[in-house]
Amino acid sequence: MNAIKNYAGIPDEFAQLEKAKIILIPVPYDGTSTWGKGADKGPSAFLEASANMELYDIETDTEVYEQGIYLAEAITAFSSPEEMVNAVHTKTKEYIKRNKFVTLFGGEHSISIGTIRAFNECFDNLSVLHIDAHADLRKYYEGTPYNHACAVHEASQTTNLVQVGIRSMDAIEKTYMDEEKTFFAHEMANDEYWMDKAIDTLTENVFITFDLDALDPSIMPSTGTPEPGGLFWYETLDFLKQVFEEKNVVGFDLVELCPNEVDKHSDFLAAKLYYKMLSYKFMGQAAEDEYDNTYDTARKPVAPNKKFNHDED
Repeated sequence: MNAIKNYAGIPDEFAQLEKAKIILIPVPYDGTSTWGKGADKGPSAFLEASANMELYDIETDTEVYEQGIYLAEAITAFSSPEEMVNAVHTKTKEYIKRNKFVTLFGGEHSISIGTIRAFNECFDNLSVLHIDAHADLRKYYEGTPYNHACAVHEASQTTNLVQVGIRSMDAIEKTYMDEEKTFFAHEMANDEYWMDKAIDTLTENVFITFDLDALDPSIMPSTGTPEPGGLFWYETLDFLKQVFEEKNVVGFDLVELCPNEVDKHSDFLAAKLYYKMLSYKFMGQAAEDEYDNTYDTARKPVAPNKKFNHDED
């Protein structure tokens, strides 16, 4: 899939695996979506939009690509939902164990089952911050636990799951939902303190899974299952910035972009959101510092919590 050589067209010196702090793994998968199809084309549209984006971020006064962003080979070798989840899990864990900040772009939300599993195996006391319109808590859907409607069921059983922006769900999902850690869109609209409350429920180490249909369809129409009443741009950035500042975000994925050939603005929003999240993660780190020194500093808070020994590889 990777016809584009480097993420966002960045110079080769910032795109090499050995020195890049950041890994971007595309997963063009759309095997279990049940309405709007096209999430498999999301990574390509995202990468095309990224190549047409300004790389200086005004808000953080940074050019985060200088931290190094390696565009990994897309994960495409799978014949079933379970095989896809296993492939994502294996590749994600491989890069985490190389001390990289691992990010993924889907594809539909079922990719996150493998992603979350890998991060949970590598970081103690992990919180999963699930930003989405849908609860995605079904144990099985259409005969499989590896469906987009089951994206965070496993996380609900094995991690500290915090859900934000939820406004569509099946009654059966209440069985698995922790309502003390669920922030429904209709309640968020009338609660000026919802951001602080959500952050207070997170542990130190946080993985973010961001379904783009969490955003209001007026700004993000190109998703498989758009829902009215979603988040808007600046409140989303305000929340994410606070999370990155107050917690140790260990990685993230973005999913469910279903590009529209006529209207490209959703593709560009996804590209900008991804770059913003990286900018928040690495703001304050000087790109000109030696790679090993800055990376160790960035990761120091989580080193004691690792479940694995990097020396084993």
